Order: sequence, then C-alpha cells, then structure tokens
Amino acid sequence: MASGPEDTFTLWRSPLSSRYASWEMRHNFSERKKFGTWRRLWFYLAKAEKELGLDITEEQLKEMEDNLDNIDFTKAEEEEKKRRHDVMAHVHTFATCCPLAGPIIHLGATSCYVGDNTDLIAMRDGLDILLPKLACCIDRLSKFARSHRDQPTLGFTHFQPAQLTTVGKRACMWINDLLVDLRNLEHAKSELRFRGVKGTTGTQASFLVLFNGDHSKVKELDKKVTKMAGFDKVFTITGQTYSRKQDYNVLCALGGLGASIHKICTDIRLLANQKELEEPFEKDQIGSSAMPYKRNPMRSERCCSLSRYLMSLVSNTQQTFAVQWLERSLDDSANRRLSLSEGFLTADSLLLTLQNISEGLVVYPKVIERHISQELPFMATETIIMEMVKLGANRQECHENIRVLSHKAGAVVKQDGGENDLVERIKKSSYFAPIHERLSELLNPALFTGRAAEQVDEFLSEEVQPALLHYKEHLDVHTAELTI
Repeated sequence: MASGPEDTFTLWRSPLSSRYASWEMRHNFSERKKFGTWRRLWFYLAKAEKELGLDITEEQLKEMEDNLDNIDFTKAEEEEKKRRHDVMAHVHTFATCCPLAGPIIHLGATSCYVGDNTDLIAMRDGLDILLPKLACCIDRLSKFARSHRDQPTLGFTHFQPAQLTTVGKRACMWINDLLVDLRNLEHAKSELRFRGVKGTTGTQASFLVLFNGDHSKVKELDKKVTKMAGFDKVFTITGQTYSRKQDYNVLCALGGLGASIHKICTDIRLLANQKELEEPFEKDQIGSSAMPYKRNPMRSERCCSLSRYLMSLVSNTQQTFAVQWLERSLDDSANRRLSLSEGFLTADSLLLTLQNISEGLVVYPKVIERHISQELPFMATETIIMEMVKLGANRQECHENIRVLSHKAGAVVKQDGGENDLVERIKKSSYFAPIHERLSELLNPALFTGRAAEQVDEFLSEEVQPALLHYKEHLDVHTAELTI
C-alpha cells in the first residue's frame, strides 16, 4: 500500500497515549522532554567542566542555555538517518544552532551520559507524578471506608459465604495493599541513583585525561553534574550503563501497584455481580450493544486488563537486567524504550481510573441485607446453641435439633430454590421456645462483625492519615474525569 497524507488517524498510536494516560505523564516521556533533557545534561556538563578549569567560555555556555528547547526535530531525523546514531545526530543538531559551543558539546562523555541519565530523570519525575495520584486514591477509599465503617456485609472465603465483616473493613483491606505500594514507590524514588559522569566503561578515564590526572576534579565533576540534575545520590560503580537492576527495582514497585489494583477491581467486579456494590455508571453510558439492561463494570475491567500488562513488565525488566553482558550490551536499548515509558504510562492510567472508581462507588444496603438474611441464620446457629446452654439446655441435644432444622432449611434453598426458612423453623420448634423472644436480637448482623468498625477507625487514624500527611496539598484535586 502506498503511503499517503498523514494525520492523527492514519498511523498507529499507543492506546496508553491516545486513550488512557494523563497529559503530564505523556509529556514526561515525550521526545520534546527527552531531547530537551539531553541538551540540559550537555549544558550541565559544560558548565561544570568550565567551573573546574577547562577552556570553555561564558559565550559558549550562554549559547547552549539559549537553545535548550530550540530543537529542530526534522534536522535530527535527517542526521540520524545519515549517522545511524541517535546521540550523535542530536549532538550535530544542537551544534547547528550553537556554532560557538559546537566544539565542546558532549566533551568527554559517552552516549549513556545523556541516555541513561535522561531515563533516570524521567523515572524520578514519573514517580513524582504517580505518588500524589496514589495518595489521592488512598484518600478517596479512606472516605468510603469511613462512611461504611459499620455497614455489615457477608464475608467470603473461597468465594463462599463466610462470617460477616463490614463494607468499610473490606475497603481497608484494599487500602492496606495500596499503602504498601505507596511505601514501595517512595522507597524506589529515595533509592534512585544518578548514573553521573562515568565515561565509556564506567572508569571515568576520559575525564581523567581532560583534567590531567586530577582525580579530585573528576570526582567533583560527577558531584556537580549530579546536583545540577537534582539528584542526591550517584552511582560510584557503573559499567557503560548503570546497572539495569535499578530499572527492575522501579518496575517491581510499579508491578506491585498493578497487582493491588487488579485485586481491588476484581473484588469490585465480583461484588457488582452480587449487586452489592457498583462502580460509577454514567447517565448515558451503554453497557452492551445487544443487551440494553447491562451495567458492566468496565472501569474495573479496564484496570484488570492494564494491570496484567503492567505486571508482565516486571519479568521483562528482570530479563533485560539478567542478559546484560560485562560492561554493557545494546540489546537492552530498544526494549527499554518500550518498557520504561509504558510501565509508567500504564501505572498512571490505572491510578486515574482507580481514583474515578473510588470517587463514585455505590453501595446497595438493601441487597446486602437480603444476602445476609439468606446466610445469617446458618451462621447464628452457634450463638443460638450457646444461648440455649446458658438457659439450661443440653449442648449435644441442642446441636442435634438445630442440625436437623438447618439441613431441612438448606434443602429448601438448594433443591427448591426457596428462601432460607431456618428462623421460621426455629420459631415453630417447641424445643427452642426459651429463646423465641430473643431471636431477632440474636440475629442482629451487627453482633457478627466483631471489631470491624473499630478496626476501620484505628487503621485510618493510626496508619492511613500519617502516610498521607506528606501529600496533603495534593488531596483536594478535582474529581478524576475519564473521557472514555
């Protein structure tokens, strides 16, 4: 097929960019920011080299600084087509608009000076974008948990009805996982190290030549550039590249977040099937093209879909780290162009969607109460036995009587499709006459939720609120709106 006029819809675009991720995260991994960062790194290097005595003039620095964002992308593409080297293509493109500075651009450096350090800056800035968004999700779910702290609901183990919990307590289980992710992302950011100024195999040999064997100046150069780039820590030891173990560590934190969101949204999908809980559903939203009544949990399904992709990138970066040869091999390059940016874009997309979900969760108490009424009589049998024994009954006789009645009620539910009539059977049994008047009291769902409500209060005040203090100014952002 012959190529024709190009527009937005002619060529493939990543759905992460066209559908899901925020503007700020898309910009963070854009070519404009990437190559603008390359130029800033060349400027930092030249400035530090001048400060340490190399023959670089103020005019050269001024020329570089004035053209940091004056990037001729067409020229750069032409240069790369000719030279088959992206870094040298941009060196020549930068030199074209900086003729005075051209001779000292990239002085002593290797390609990874701009490539690796730019990736590290993008990851640092990406974490700065993600952390407040994660804090927002935790904040919204915390408000939901507090408002439903004592709403009894069926607990499920093996996806079979179990003892009661509360809607708020279940939400706190979700929040607890997200708090782990918050700490992991914070740790990943605090441990992020700059590659710095290391040369072709990490020995800094080229810079030692430039500074006539002065080790102290080479070390100072590394520190100065690291500080200019906004990092506190720099690798002491690298090959040509920094260890790809650092990429893996960051993606582990992102993948962990993906796993947490997958679990949360799977729970929401299961509860939506039970009609107990529902994600936001717009007035004009269509659930199915064929079944007009459908109210599908598409936001939660999207989160599960994107989460699986994000989790898969963890093993990808692990393999990339594992197969790096000696001081470096280039088989990491094309892979990292995809995995690092898409990891962050996917995490960003997930947090946008999760915030939207958590701000609009709908609980249906009447449905929950009906489900409880179907199961609670069975769950209350132990309590009934204990109360009967306290009134003088024989424990074994009581157990046998209630066992027989329970099995009959169970048959009505499972074989006849009827309602659980165990309570009515107990009311009709003269054996249980001593507790007939107390049955309603004994079957109060609130008696079966243990300390769930108190656990919600304690968890939110003792663990969640302190963790969110650092992000307080970010929590009053507008509601997360989704365009699709």
